[in-house]
This record gives sequence, structure tokens and C-alpha cells, in this order.
Amino acid sequence: MNSMRMQILPIVSFVFFALLQLSYGQVIGSSPAPGPVSNGAAIDQGIAYLLLILALAIAYIFH
Repeated sequence: MNSMRMQILPIVSFVFFALLQLSYGQVIGSSPAPGPVSNGAAIDQGIAYLLLILALAIAYIFH
């Protein structure tokens, strides 16, 4: 009976360790996700510039 416990103990500890690592929500050795390249402000500013140029072109054409 004692030898059976000595064989089960490493298996149970390995499973417990694996479940503990899964609770962190990441795989061991993986790097964190990179941050966003753009926060949206540059896109909004680009759209604003395009609308401004369009408004100036329309004003120039009708003037």
C-alpha cells in the first residue's frame, strides 16, 4: 500500500501543478500580447483631415 502511494504522489502533484498553471490563464513561457499599434486617435485625426480637404475642395469648386 505504501509503494502505491509513492507512485501516485508524483502523478497527483503533476496534475495539481498543471491545474495551478492553467489558473493563471497563460502557458508557461509565452510572451504577453503586444500593445495596440494605434489607439484610434490617429485614425480619427486622419478622417478629420480628409473631411477638411474635401470641404476646402468643394468650397473652391463652388466659389
